[in-house]
Amino acid sequence: MAVLALVSAVGLVVDDRILVGVPIWTKPLKFSIALIAYTLSLAWMLSLLAPPARAHRVGWWAGTVVAVALLIEMVFITLQAVRGTQSHFNHATPFDNAVFQIMGASIVILWLSALVIAVLLLRARILDRATAWAVRLSSFLALAGAAVGFLMTSPTPEQLAVDDSPITGAHSVGVPDGGPSMPLTGWSTTGGDLRIPHFFGMHALQLLPLLLLVLAALAPRVARLADERVKLRLTLTAAGVYAATFALLTWQALRGQALFSPDGVTLAAAGAIVLLGAAATALSLRTPAPAPARTEEVPA
Repeated sequence: MAVLALVSAVGLVVDDRILVGVPIWTKPLKFSIALIAYTLSLAWMLSLLAPPARAHRVGWWAGTVVAVALLIEMVFITLQAVRGTQSHFNHATPFDNAVFQIMGASIVILWLSALVIAVLLLRARILDRATAWAVRLSSFLALAGAAVGFLMTSPTPEQLAVDDSPITGAHSVGVPDGGPSMPLTGWSTTGGDLRIPHFFGMHALQLLPLLLLVLAALAPRVARLADERVKLRLTLTAAGVYAATFALLTWQALRGQALFSPDGVTLAAAGAIVLLGAAATALSLRTPAPAPARTEEVPA
């Protein structure tokens, strides 16, 4: 993926072709960078399954399947970029259809393998409880984020109105793909975009464990952060807020709302998440008062 990111960056410079409103090498570049973060995080989590237990062997095989499935996915994404056509949702020719079907099968296999790893982590004995729950909950959140990708394969009303549409599925909701979009991300600015919750959910795999690194760095200055119970409560609170935000982003996208054009209901839900998250954080930071020292009366 690191090599492909470099190749894609060169492609952006030397290849001026545009596909669905963005430079044609944008997708291979974004996917390769995202997968660098994803696979490094997954590799670290697999290292928590200590050998020679059976879970370690199963995790090794599951991780290998994930790596192979991702390699297949990226080979076809890059191939279609070279050919100048869409890799996703493309049924224009028998070859394009076969490519998308193979990619879809590889993603299903990848998702099931990642589920196996998440279950193994759920049962793993990790001494640090905060780390254990950060790893477990981020794994399941990443699975939920990946599952949003399956929603993108449903045909839009416009595609259903056309017989034998060459493209079936879309990233955007309520507007066609390729319209006005944000810089860098390419997310729609005029309608819903399922790539937003997809991205947010999958990157829980990095962001929740990163929280523990931040807490560890702050612990020497803030004594209560060194308390394992406080760390665990903050981890659970962060996971809860993350899950609620992911659900809100998915709901917003499915209703055809652009990320920065929320309606009153979306804003109210976001405000509730902020208030509840702040209250839960304040409660998590509380430490029990030490028990008063017992003194024994000295007989006269």
